[in-house]
Amino acid sequence: MKVAVQVTCINDAMFPDTGKAVFTLLRRLGVEADFPAAQTCCAQPMVNTGYLDEAVPVVRNFVDAFAGYDAIVTPSGSCAGSVRHQHSIVARRSGDDRLTAAVAETSPKVYELTEFLVDVLGVTDVGAYFPHRVTYHPTCHSLRMLGVGDRPLRLLREVRGLDLVELPAADECCGFGGTFAVKNAETSTAMGADKARHVLDTGAEVLVAGDNSCLLHIGGLLSRQRTGVRVMHLAEVLAGTENS
Repeated sequence: MKVAVQVTCINDAMFPDTGKAVFTLLRRLGVEADFPAAQTCCAQPMVNTGYLDEAVPVVRNFVDAFAGYDAIVTPSGSCAGSVRHQHSIVARRSGDDRLTAAVAETSPKVYELTEFLVDVLGVTDVGAYFPHRVTYHPTCHSLRMLGVGDRPLRLLREVRGLDLVELPAADECCGFGGTFAVKNAETSTAMGADKARHVLDTGAEVLVAGDNSCLLHIGGLLSRQRTGVRVMHLAEVLAGTENS
């Protein structure tokens, strides 16, 4: 199987350890994945803001960069959701039949990390070790757009040493929502404060999620309150071992 990793913009710019963790994890499971250097944004910020025409060259670059792969793995439910559900809208609107065909070929091969691990590789025990009390936040796009379901929880339950505690009101949005947090800052902050309070109610040491954008938002609130609770991408937890 020829596999590529879409690291995502936010991880490339702010959370490089998440991308490194994905490669560490995949190699441990016998998957030698590529990093196509031509990859850039998935176009989600433009599409969500209404700039569908401006998104065309970005979508075209995506299908070119990831052409020929059997699977494209990304540590982001948000970006996976964008590729699988928004790229076809952009391509059809463009009137470019070649782009539409390329999107139809590429988009179904994009997997959020936990989908790839559980559904494609067929594993839930990835050999991880993480001796901490953890709670999990299911991000909106992974929960609603992709239907990732309990895959992340199944993976976390198999991590040795990990004490997984349920997050109250887990399915509620954290309030980030990309540009929503900028356009509706007060509402976003209030939603994030609710989420942070629920995290503290669990007594967890670490909040885990599959999207660093959400963790950036919730983590900022937890940090400003000096709670001592860390936020961590799921890939980094799953990449952990007793020797790491």
